[in-house]
Amino acid sequence: MLFNSYEFIFVFLPITLLIYFGIAKFKSINMAIGFLVLASLVFYSYWDINNLPILLCSIIFNYIMGILIEKTKSKKWLVFSIISNLSMLGYFKYSGFFIVNLNAIFNVDLPVPEIILPLGISFFTFTQTAYLVDVYRNESKGYSFLKYSLFVTVFPHLIAGPILYHKKIIPQFSEKINFIFSYKNMALGIFIFSLGLFKKVVIADRLAPWVNTVFENANSVGFVDAWLGALGYTLQLYFDFSGYSEMAIGLGLMFNLKLPINFNLPYKSTSIIDFWRRWHISLSEFLKYYLYIPMGGNRLGEYKRMRNLFLTMLLGGLWHGAGWTFVIWGALHGLYLMINHFWRKIDHAIPNKLSWFITIIAVVFAWVFFRSDNINDAFNICIAMTGLSSNLNSASIISHSKIIEVFVLFLIVLYENNMDTRIESFKPNYLFLAITIITLLSSLFYFAKVSEFLYFQF
Repeated sequence: MLFNSYEFIFVFLPITLLIYFGIAKFKSINMAIGFLVLASLVFYSYWDINNLPILLCSIIFNYIMGILIEKTKSKKWLVFSIISNLSMLGYFKYSGFFIVNLNAIFNVDLPVPEIILPLGISFFTFTQTAYLVDVYRNESKGYSFLKYSLFVTVFPHLIAGPILYHKKIIPQFSEKINFIFSYKNMALGIFIFSLGLFKKVVIADRLAPWVNTVFENANSVGFVDAWLGALGYTLQLYFDFSGYSEMAIGLGLMFNLKLPINFNLPYKSTSIIDFWRRWHISLSEFLKYYLYIPMGGNRLGEYKRMRNLFLTMLLGGLWHGAGWTFVIWGALHGLYLMINHFWRKIDHAIPNKLSWFITIIAVVFAWVFFRSDNINDAFNICIAMTGLSSNLNSASIISHSKIIEVFVLFLIVLYENNMDTRIESFKPNYLFLAITIITLLSSLFYFAKVSEFLYFQF
């Protein structure tokens, strides 16, 4: 089920809210939690019920592993559970990629399995892996199976993040005030949800057709079209994923849950280090605390620090998808971070505006690999963007009026308020009501062209 669908907004959401708070008020909190787990599983199964057993087995397995790790403090159980989680993720996400490359390297013809990637598997796997590591570190106490299940399945985050951390989420399930209907949280949640919905269906989905046209014609695009495609995708991905993240936060607030902010105006960044503190924050935190630091972080000397940075981003790229384009995207950001840290070390200041320009150009070039279907397409577009392509004078396939659209959207991105400011400034008055109604109604007109979120594929 998609957030940007009539059945979600007019059927699933109001019914779930009504029953959830009704059970909490007239029955018990545990029954309300149980109902929300069930509703989240229905939400997940609506897409493809065949994925449900995978999710349920993952929850049961990791909960049992958490108990064993907590009781025994054995690193063997932790290693076993992590290997098991990564093996499951690897099978569904990377086995086909592995066999295709094996065939190419050794000139064999092994059959490539047709495996459908279960929705949200990367997010619920990482969420639970982080939990197990924290249990081993003695940073987590035992939780009931009911609360643990809600932590993993709560539907606003389940299919495209953010990655949740038990220390910030599960304690909210024990606060009785969170099970009492809040008019303020409901109003704020609807407001934030409406803004995220508008970002997704009115902005991101409108960018998709001409961005797709550029990347589908990567071999023949000229200089202007290449830049329009690259900048268009840069904006499409931002509005699509930040829109989803804001909808998730808004939905959480409707249920009195505070989900983590996943974006903090990343295209305002004046360095790549700053960018990764602002873009997909929950993933950045996971890579830092559960990969980079355990590998040694910056504690083993400058050379190993750079190695750890590069490997962390390389694996972060591979997490996004089974393809060499994602590997190169991760490698580019690893290289960017190495250069950024080296530059900071020599302490040679760059004016902020120039630093911002260099950062955004680096990000845009990397997004070309992230979006492209294959490496050749990515290189063709990048070469066209430099003006060195033989297609320099090719006829344009994209209207140059899109330049104005790109410019306006970048201004919106650069001057919009961050989530904290929006939450703090919110007041349930007529102005915010008007904004909510306008954005919701505008979005509803685009529901005839319902589309998936870009991060569903990851």
